[in-house]
Amino acid sequence: MEEKQPHTQLSSEIDTDNAIIVGDPARVDKVTELMDNIRSWAFNREYKSVIGEYRHTRILVMSTGIGAPSAGIGVEELNNVGVKNIIRVGSAGAMQKDIGLGELIIGEGVVRDDGLTQKYVPDIYPAIPSFKLLSLARKYAPDAIYGIIRSHDGFYMDDNAKNEAFWSEKGIVGADMESGALMVIGRQRHLETLSILNNVVLYEGDLSTGVNNLVNGDDLMAQGEIASLKLALDILSD
Repeated sequence: MEEKQPHTQLSSEIDTDNAIIVGDPARVDKVTELMDNIRSWAFNREYKSVIGEYRHTRILVMSTGIGAPSAGIGVEELNNVGVKNIIRVGSAGAMQKDIGLGELIIGEGVVRDDGLTQKYVPDIYPAIPSFKLLSLARKYAPDAIYGIIRSHDGFYMDDNAKNEAFWSEKGIVGADMESGALMVIGRQRHLETLSILNNVVLYEGDLSTGVNNLVNGDDLMAQGEIASLKLALDILSD
C-alpha cells in the first residue's frame, strides 16, 4: 500500500483530481448530504476527508482547520496525491456595507495579508484564482459578489478595525484567512484553484455573533453555506 501523507493521511488511492476544502470538519458532513456513494477516508488532527460522487464525478472533500498554515499543508498534500482542481468553500466577513448575510463572495484575487505566503513568494506576487474555475463560477452563480478579498492571520489584534476600514475603502469585498495560501501555493504547484465564501458577518458587525450564528444554523447563513457547497460541486462536475 502506498505511504500516506503525514498530516492528511491521503494517498493516491483517493483516485480523483477534484477536491473541495473547507475549514470546519463539521462542514464535511454537510456536503456529503449533497453527494452519492460516500466513503469516509481519514480524520487526523483538523483534516477530515471523505470521497463521494456528484453527477458521476468523483470528488474528495477535506477540512483544513483555521488559517493559512494548516490550509497550506492541506493543499501541498493534495497536490502530492494527484489532485489538480481545488475549490475552497468557507466563510467570510463582508468588507462592504451592501453585502448581506448568506450572500456568496467569490474571490477574483486576494490581498496577501498573511505570513505563510511570504515564505513562498515575494509580496509583489499576486494571489489569483484559476480563470477556468472562475468562469464556471460565473456560469453557475452570476449573481454572487465578485471582487478582491483579503486573507489575514487573526481576529483579535488591536488594530483590526483600523485595518478593515482601510481595506474597505480600497474596494475589498470580503475577508477570510485561507484563500491567499490556496491561490499562491496552487500557482506554484500548477493547480486550478478557486475560493467561494459564505458571508457570515456584516461589515462592521460583531464577529462573535456572526460566527456563533453560523454554528447555530442561522437561516440565511445556513442557506448560504449549502449554496456555496453546491456551487463548488457544480463547478467540479461541469
